[in-house]
Amino acid sequence: MKTYQTNLTFRNPERGTYNITPSLNQTLQKSGIKTGLCHVFCQHTSASLIITENADPTVRDDIEFWLRKHVVDGDPNYKHHYEGKDDMSGHLRTLLTETSHTIPVTNGRLNLGTWQGLYLYEHRMGTFNRHLVVTVQGE
Repeated sequence: MKTYQTNLTFRNPERGTYNITPSLNQTLQKSGIKTGLCHVFCQHTSASLIITENADPTVRDDIEFWLRKHVVDGDPNYKHHYEGKDDMSGHLRTLLTETSHTIPVTNGRLNLGTWQGLYLYEHRMGTFNRHLVVTVQGE
């Protein structure tokens, strides 16, 4: 069994979803691992990872619509607002999604379904650098 670990940084220009599947497949090529597991961990409390539809962007638009409706920016009941009106809502959005995923690796690529992609989901409105730890184990 071989283990490969690296850090990836993505600069998100605004709130939204960013397909990181191609970057992860490039990382898998560098690892040399053909069969195994890829674990991706987001090191932030106001950004997350989601596996969702990769063909129709309106799916991601609808996810954002639902979150905006149910997790309101600047709710006056929030006590935590040190970094602006999207601060606490960003933390809540992360709680409702995931900060890590483990995906099978087959033939040196993420073994996602035909219509799936792994997305980094920025929950804040500004531009941020987001750091991921990628660990690949296998042969």
